Amino acid sequence: MSRLLIKAVGLILLLTGIYFLAQNVIFFSGYYSFSQRLPTTASVLSMMAGALSLIFFRRETGNLGWVLLAVGFVLVFLSGGIFFKSISLWNLFLAFAAMAGGWKLFSGGRIDF
Repeated sequence: MSRLLIKAVGLILLLTGIYFLAQNVIFFSGYYSFSQRLPTTASVLSMMAGALSLIFFRRETGNLGWVLLAVGFVLVFLSGGIFFKSISLWNLFLAFAAMAGGWKLFSGGRIDF
């Protein structure tokens, strides 16, 4: 098959796995004062700064954008602003298998068993 077709199939599998996994995640934020929800505010600001530095200032900031994104994701979990709905083991397996297989196809062009 064409290398472009393999990459397209890998990207579709990767996005499908992310979609099925993300259906069971609920993010929320409440109407509280700034001091009570500091981790939530810091996570949003950290993710915004990380995304902006990766998009616009990639050469100047180096890995700082990735660090800011990672800090933002950790703060989302610490703030308690995320809930996971129940998911069957089969659906979890399919979502992770689609993501892993899609990533292998997208990055390497083949799946090794």
